[in-house]
Amino acid sequence: MLTSVFAGLTILMIGDSHLTTPNYLIESLHMDLERAGAQVHTLGVCGTNADDWLKTVPGTCGAAERLGDEKVKLLGRTAPTTPIVELLAKDKPDLLLIVMGDAMAGYDKDVFPKAWVWQQVTALTKAIGTTQTACAWVGPAWGTEGGKYKKTYARVKQVSAFLKNNVAPCEYIDSLTLSKPGEWATTDGQHFTASGYQTWGDEIAKTLATMPVVQGLKKK
Repeated sequence: MLTSVFAGLTILMIGDSHLTTPNYLIESLHMDLERAGAQVHTLGVCGTNADDWLKTVPGTCGAAERLGDEKVKLLGRTAPTTPIVELLAKDKPDLLLIVMGDAMAGYDKDVFPKAWVWQQVTALTKAIGTTQTACAWVGPAWGTEGGKYKKTYARVKQVSAFLKNNVAPCEYIDSLTLSKPGEWATTDGQHFTASGYQTWGDEIAKTLATMPVVQGLKKK
């Protein structure tokens, strides 16, 4: 089924730490799409917010890149973002896939920084909109409560609902619908074990295949 949907498409995937380690989504989701016939370019910079992808911002905790079926290339702790308009002009992808949300959630804060996140998200989506690139945004998954990032189910629900209503013109993939709270084991509350990332990647790919943004691409 996935092959009939993704074969021949070019996909650019950007995001935060979930794309920066070899057994994370840069492995599972990237290769699910590759095996389905897409040509995928993934670039992840740990800890990034949406606005960081409008300019060149040094990372703080690692970055990685993957082209097609090549091995994951680790770029170093302070490797920077590349402005999204520059990336889109270079790759000219059929679809832009964004994996982002946990780094902007403010899990360690008493109140969700809604106004700040709105500014971050709308700045990025506005820039994407000017390029008229088809786009989907993958929101955060449940994870487990606690850990070094102080993640809570209440906050991740709040973040996901906010993103769902504010990422247009991108379509939204609500990762909270793909598992039950705590179903996928984590290493630190926020990042999953390899099996968790494999399942998350598989579920994202299956969901993406059914979405209007992708179905529309196949009709072109």
